Amino acid sequence: MTHKALTRRSFVCGGLAAGMAAGLAACADDGGVAGAAGASGTDATRQVTIAMSPSSEPDAGFDPCVAWGCGEHVHEPLIQSTLIRTDANMEFVCDLATSYECSDDRLSWTFTLRDDANFSDGEPVRSSDVAFTVATIKGSQNAQADLSAVDSVECPDERTVVFRLSKPFNALLYTLAVLGIVPEHAYGADYGKNPVGSGRYKLAQWDRGQQVLLEANPAYYGEAPQIERVVVAFMEEDAALAAVRAGQVDMAYTSATLANQQVDGYALESYETVDSRGIQLPVIASGATRTDGANTYPAGNDVTCNLEVRQAINLAIDRQALIDDVLDGHGSVAYSIGDGLPWASADMKVETNTNRAEALLTDAGWSRGADGVYARDGLTCAFDLYYPSTDSVRQAMANAIADQLAGVGIEVAPKGGAWDDIYPHEFSDPVMWGWGSNSPTDVYELYRSDGNLNFACREDAATDAYLDEALAAPTVEESYELWQKSEWDGERGPAPQGDASWVWFANVSHLYWKRKGLTVAAQKLQPHGHGWSILNDVDAWSWA
Repeated sequence: MTHKALTRRSFVCGGLAAGMAAGLAACADDGGVAGAAGASGTDATRQVTIAMSPSSEPDAGFDPCVAWGCGEHVHEPLIQSTLIRTDANMEFVCDLATSYECSDDRLSWTFTLRDDANFSDGEPVRSSDVAFTVATIKGSQNAQADLSAVDSVECPDERTVVFRLSKPFNALLYTLAVLGIVPEHAYGADYGKNPVGSGRYKLAQWDRGQQVLLEANPAYYGEAPQIERVVVAFMEEDAALAAVRAGQVDMAYTSATLANQQVDGYALESYETVDSRGIQLPVIASGATRTDGANTYPAGNDVTCNLEVRQAINLAIDRQALIDDVLDGHGSVAYSIGDGLPWASADMKVETNTNRAEALLTDAGWSRGADGVYARDGLTCAFDLYYPSTDSVRQAMANAIADQLAGVGIEVAPKGGAWDDIYPHEFSDPVMWGWGSNSPTDVYELYRSDGNLNFACREDAATDAYLDEALAAPTVEESYELWQKSEWDGERGPAPQGDASWVWFANVSHLYWKRKGLTVAAQKLQPHGHGWSILNDVDAWSWA
């Protein structure tokens, strides 16, 4: 096969930032965390200890070929290097790569690697390691990084990597920005437990179920991290708060339900996110089926298949009230997935208007009964709303939404359950979902007819065309308008004034107790998952 010559559309990248931080934790006899700043001989102003949820501990270890750094909860892998990274403004900067460029036909991306990068065992990072990483991911059933558009990776020499794509897919850059490169010579079944990488840190200790200790990688090619030790302690939320009260950690995650307190020596920090909460509204009638992997589930809902119902739901929900009442103000109103990111569409915004919501139903022939609920031709305007029973915030949101929709004559029955109980309803009943990443691929998967997350079962050729054009744009910047048009082009789309196939209402702020005197580096809009993304630039943290 022949390929067009590369264009002048190339990208040259700059360096990385570094900073300072503090704190250290060691495992106590009772399984908790005991303060031990300086116990390792490391300067206390070059250490930091943070408490994360037990769900943040990677089941398969620190292996990018499985789920470390990628998947549902994306973040920079820290132990491994990535070809490129995104900065606080979501602009691409280089890491292992010194430059990259795209071919005229958009089917080839070529990266030039730096010549001073070594793995922590002293072996140099070669283009073959990049190719091996991609091949390992594509050959694994457990991998979570989406490299489906990559046909092959070629290595013309040790410093050049060429990605050959099956279709134009500029969103590949967002995947590569979190995809850690593993060493071909040191990769095996136990890699996740004993990772060898070329990143800013190396894994010094992992006490499964308790804590992880990262230390600065002396072989790192960039500016040496001034944060020399990072301890991550895994604990439930109440235990994390107790560790804060005892002064045993420098930062600890929390939620809105525990945030309205005062802790001496600490301040509550709130970080903006694209950790969105939304509900899919199936647009087809019941009786169909859809597949999700190996599973086939019922699809369609006889109430939400009616356009006026879906539009009324979008109009009736008071999003700010949900933020104020359920999240105690710790969040922002959401109208789409990815609000605040460059590809977000302003046309997804909808103002609360309960009068208009009821008028839509009345004009479509629905009538309110003695119980206050609309009905038409024997069909009650009612549906179940599923949520994970282990998530108290989603439960509270589901109940609040039920109360709000009751005010406009729509009956909602919240139903909690385990995810294994919820998934069979994903195409047939509204579900309280949590999503959001620093990539426009969420828009693609949610709204394309064959998208992996198209639980609303909406199919539209015009939307599909915009999504495909966005991925084929010469640069990601040129794709933004196309992503926006895929949601609303002035006449059609899944937007609230269009097919209204989803209703979005909240971006949940990520809350942390932070020890006074600690300065955290500027954060990107944090994605779904209250965990490792806070540490993307931990090397730039500092102590007063």
